Amino acid sequence: MGVSIVLTTVGTEDEANTLAEELVRRRHTCCVNILTKVRSVYRWKGRICRDDEFLLLIKSLDDEVPAVEDAIRELHSYELPEILCYQVDHVDNRFMQWIKGCLDKNAEFSDETDDGLGVDPEDSNF
Repeated sequence: MGVSIVLTTVGTEDEANTLAEELVRRRHTCCVNILTKVRSVYRWKGRICRDDEFLLLIKSLDDEVPAVEDAIRELHSYELPEILCYQVDHVDNRFMQWIKGCLDKNAEFSDETDDGLGVDPEDSNF
């Protein structure tokens, strides 16, 4: 079982946060990094477009990638959401255990949101 990173872009910070939190809540990903204000230049329906977007780096297990893709299609506001998947060549063993723990569908977790104060890496429920 390997690790993949899925990329997608969204148009608003609210959508980025909603998509990220829902992917974590559904246990399709252990973590989503949101990069703010990336400039996208692209061709759409015959025209060149320029937009500020938010880039999501979605870290997951290979087995969860189809569920991540389905959730993006379900929750995304774009007619054609960007979904790019990259397999990771190497993952630190402790980080891999954390990913597996986060995606364990049978584990008991709270879906309360943390205010960003951080977690203790020694906590077995992180």
